[in-house]
Amino acid sequence: MRPAPGQVLHFSEDPTITRFVPHVAATAQQPEAYVWAVDELRAPDYWFPRECPRAMAWVTETSSLVDRERILGPGGGERMHAVEYGWLEAMRRVRLFAYRLPADLFRPFGAPVPHAMVAAEPVTPLGPPEPVGDLFGLHDAAGIQLRVLSNLWQLWDSVVDSTLGFSGIRLRNACRRP
Repeated sequence: MRPAPGQVLHFSEDPTITRFVPHVAATAQQPEAYVWAVDELRAPDYWFPRECPRAMAWVTETSSLVDRERILGPGGGERMHAVEYGWLEAMRRVRLFAYRLPADLFRPFGAPVPHAMVAAEPVTPLGPPEPVGDLFGLHDAAGIQLRVLSNLWQLWDSVVDSTLGFSGIRLRNACRRP
């Protein structure tokens, strides 16, 4: 599930949205109200139930071979996502939808590397939302390693201390640190 050229995506468990209105997200670190979306590169970050904590890492131009082998492992490919066992059933059962939005209304957000796209005005989807389908199948088809761990924190600490690119989403919902 990726955006077509000229589009960005918004993932939601709500299939009834007809208009996206800028808002300040509950976890926002900035005071501005936005409509949030992602481009093709960041779309896989959202192939999860909304509240599911996940740790993600990927190879960048500056990633060392040592870190790639240490964290992604042999045969691990270019990208890895990790969740906790307690979220497996939610990943199997969630009904996730993708809304296609016009990219020209959005600008990159995040520094030094953008991690989202934002619009400061209301946005109408380009059509009805599309069911995302099997989240495990999406990961497999994209060649993204999906790990399931009892606790994300040891992996997360290794990832943020590496030369890999990384992102952590909803980590506040992860199990407590051991």
